[in-house]
Amino acid sequence: MDAGLKRELEEKALSGERLSREDGIALYETDDLAWLGGLAHEVRTRKNGDVVYFNVNRHLNMTNVCTASCAYCSFQRKPGEKDAYTMRIEEAVRLAHAMEGDGLTELHIVNGLHPTLPWRYYPRSLRALKEALPEQVSLKAFTATEIHHFESISGLSASEILDELIDAGLESLTGGGAEIFDEEVRSQIVDHRTHWEDWSRIHRLAHSKGLKTPCTMLYGHIEERRHRVDHVLRLRELQDETGGFQVFIPLRYQHDFVDMRDGKIRNRLQAGTTMASGAEALRTFAVSRLLFDNIPHVKVFWVMHGVGTAQLALQHGADDMDGSVVEYKITHDADNFGTPDKLTRDDLLELIRDAGFRPVERNTRYEVLREYEGPDPARRDQPQPMRA
Repeated sequence: MDAGLKRELEEKALSGERLSREDGIALYETDDLAWLGGLAHEVRTRKNGDVVYFNVNRHLNMTNVCTASCAYCSFQRKPGEKDAYTMRIEEAVRLAHAMEGDGLTELHIVNGLHPTLPWRYYPRSLRALKEALPEQVSLKAFTATEIHHFESISGLSASEILDELIDAGLESLTGGGAEIFDEEVRSQIVDHRTHWEDWSRIHRLAHSKGLKTPCTMLYGHIEERRHRVDHVLRLRELQDETGGFQVFIPLRYQHDFVDMRDGKIRNRLQAGTTMASGAEALRTFAVSRLLFDNIPHVKVFWVMHGVGTAQLALQHGADDMDGSVVEYKITHDADNFGTPDKLTRDDLLELIRDAGFRPVERNTRYEVLREYEGPDPARRDQPQPMRA
C-alpha cells in the first residue's frame, strides 16, 4: 500500500467516514500490521476507552446429534454413532446447577440439528433451566440455523417460535450458523439449508422483538479476504436496518487432523487448509473493527485463538474477551493446539490487566455489573516475561 492510500484510509477511519468494500480489501492487503493494528486500536479506544468487557458464562450443548455434516465440523454425530448423545431435560438442569458457582450470569446453549427431537423439547428445556437457575442468569440460546430447523420440525413460523422461546426465558440468540455468507464458499463448507437469506431473516425478526444478538464470522479456511469483507458488509447493512447486533465475533476455523475422541476425521477441509496464523487473526480483528462503524463491540473468543493471541487482539480492535468458559465442546472436539478448558474470573482479570486494560464485568445485555481496577502502572514500566 502506498503512502497516499494509507493516509487516505487513516483520515477516513479517524474522521468517522464509512469505509467501502474497496477500502476493506485494501486494509487486508497492507503489509504494515503495526499501522493497521494501531488504527483499529485508536477507533476501538474512541468507542470503548481503556475497557475490556468480560462475562462469567458457561456453555451447554444438549445434543451433538445433527442431520448436517458441515465440512469443517468435528462436533456433530449421527444417530447411533459412538459418542452421540442427547440429554434429558432433567440432565441439562442438573448440569446447569453444577455450573452455578462463581457468579454465573449467562448460559450459552447450542446444539446439533437433531432429526427426531420434538419441537416442544426446546422451549421446555429453556423453561426448566430458567426456573432452576438464579434470576441473574441469562439464557443465550440457539443459532439462526437451529431456529430455521425448528420451523421445519414444528410447522410454526420463526416469529411464532421466537415468541414461544422468549416466553420460556430466551434473552438472546447466539451468533452461530453464519460461517461465510458468500454462496461460492458456503456451498463448499455448509451442509444445511440456512443461508444468508434465512439467517438474516431470523435475526431481523429477533431484533424486531427486542432481542439483542451477536453476529459471527468463521474465517481462515477456504475463503479469501474479499469474502470476509463481503460478510462484514452484509452484517453492517443489516445493522443499519435493525440496530440489533451488540457485538461481532470473528471465529478462527480449527484445523484438526484427527478427531480427539474416536480417531475419525470429520473435518473434510483439512487436506487443503491450514489454520489462520496469529498475524492473520489480528489482521481480521483490525479490519473488522474499522469496517463496523455501527456495531459497538468486537469480541475475541480466546478458546478459538489461544490466550496469547486473544490478548494481542485487544490491541487490534477487540474490546471484549469471552468468557469464563469451562467446556466448549464445539471447539475442544476439534482442536489439538492447547487452549485451556477453563479461565476463571481471576484468570480473566489478570489477562486483561496484563494486556494493559481495565476489566469490566458485564451481563448478556452489556449492562455493567462490576468495574475493576486497571493494570498497575508501575508493573507496566518493567519488562514482563513472555506469556506462553
